[in-house]
Amino acid sequence: MKKALITGITGQDGSYLAEFLLRKGYKVFGLERRSSQKNRGNIEHILDKIEIISGDLLDEASIVHALKEVQPDEVYNLAAQSFVHESWKQPVFTGEVTGLGAVRVLEAIRQVDKKIRFYQASSSEMFGKVFETPQNERTPFYPRSPYGVAKLYAHWITVNYRESYGIFAASGILFNHESPRRGLEFVTRKITHTVAKIKLGLAKELVLGNLDAKRDWGFAGDYVGAMWLMLQQEKPGDYVIATGETHSVQEFVEAAFSHIGLDWQKYVRIDPKFLRPAEVQLLRGDASLAMKELGWKSTVDFKGLVQMMVNSDMALLKNK
Repeated sequence: MKKALITGITGQDGSYLAEFLLRKGYKVFGLERRSSQKNRGNIEHILDKIEIISGDLLDEASIVHALKEVQPDEVYNLAAQSFVHESWKQPVFTGEVTGLGAVRVLEAIRQVDKKIRFYQASSSEMFGKVFETPQNERTPFYPRSPYGVAKLYAHWITVNYRESYGIFAASGILFNHESPRRGLEFVTRKITHTVAKIKLGLAKELVLGNLDAKRDWGFAGDYVGAMWLMLQQEKPGDYVIATGETHSVQEFVEAAFSHIGLDWQKYVRIDPKFLRPAEVQLLRGDASLAMKELGWKSTVDFKGLVQMMVNSDMALLKNK
């Protein structure tokens, strides 16, 4: 039985990946920071099938200890300070966790067992102020946030350890991927959750920032399959994972309100405090390499994703 260690297992991607690997017959371990408050809502339903290991991306010794204890075949580094807007308020912490956290895991692998296969969760935010559209594996990077800069360091250090030490280290440049498990601080979940509250009479308005920003949105449950596929190849590489479509925040808002039969313009208010200091206006990925070499493709379209999230939030609020 193969063993996998997931950092960030309690997050959106970590929980979907854990489910995916369990279906593949893996023994799944999750790295979790010691905390008096456990945030395990996304994995509560599979806690009896996985094993939680104590460890922290800020503490390399704890990662070394975890690798020695678990002896995994694969490590998926999904943990990060992943809220882009917050990265301007916490740039050093973002760098420590999102950037240096990756090299701590890679260095632990180098010390413990270089045969461990490593997946790094890279991000389309690395493209930032884009040089071309759509963006692919050869598009130059120009990050526009401390988060994007930290992710870029993690991406290049993954490439460096691959080339320097022969470690099977792959990097997935994932474009925006959402789900009902997305945190409420993310704009997509903020939209669907507030729309559901408005429909149920629990809120009167939705307050947002830039409605014109365009993103390539897919379903997180689809994207974790690509992570696994990258570590099953003969040689490690870097792959863009995306739908190839782009939609504005306003289109997301329109789709969410339309699904519950309301006119979005009656409920949405713009507040400049939600604007980024440096905006990324347009992201659209070209996943043709992943489709060709990995055989991966997305299955949930934009409209289906929005409706899935609104329906989930409606059910969640009704059951409270």
